[in-house]
Amino acid sequence: MTTLSPTHQLYQLAAEQKSADVTDWSARISWVIGLLVLIAFVYWLMRQGWKWRGSLQSGLSDLATTPDGFADGEKLLTLTGRYHASTTAGQWLDRIVAHGLGTRSRVELTLTEQGLDVVRPGAADFFVPAADLREARIDKALAGKVLPEGGLLIITWALGDELIDSGFRSDRSAEHPAWVEAVNHLTSTTEGTAR
Repeated sequence: MTTLSPTHQLYQLAAEQKSADVTDWSARISWVIGLLVLIAFVYWLMRQGWKWRGSLQSGLSDLATTPDGFADGEKLLTLTGRYHASTTAGQWLDRIVAHGLGTRSRVELTLTEQGLDVVRPGAADFFVPAADLREARIDKALAGKVLPEGGLLIITWALGDELIDSGFRSDRSAEHPAWVEAVNHLTSTTEGTAR
């Protein structure tokens, strides 16, 4: 067994290091480009799915707008927080995206005897007449959003012939029970006027 001189050992070590440092840049660049194309394709598919869902739901009635004189009425409750989503009533994963109802946003809710005014900065506002309100409850999940028990205020309302669950989360979740009570009281007093 021959031993190499220290100089030869250094040359051999340098040669091994040099071969380890050689990088196949064309292969790396190809992989990076391939990965970017795959990510872009997945995002494109998600966008197409969102558009397809919106076209399937295009038959939904138009959202009502806030009536004139609404601000003059007596406010029963107000809430600021987040609007999470709307789904088909009873189907917590069947998100509705038509009319901008699938867009998460900040929200300001106002409940009066006339109905529920939903103001969403950066998204479409809408109004739910009192006759179209069906019920309110506290829940923990809607449209893929799962929160701790009691984390979501769910309000069920009618949009034409379709029943919809809309999920809201107050900045102060202790307000949710008062909203459930007020909405359910309002729906019981307007039951005879529902369409």
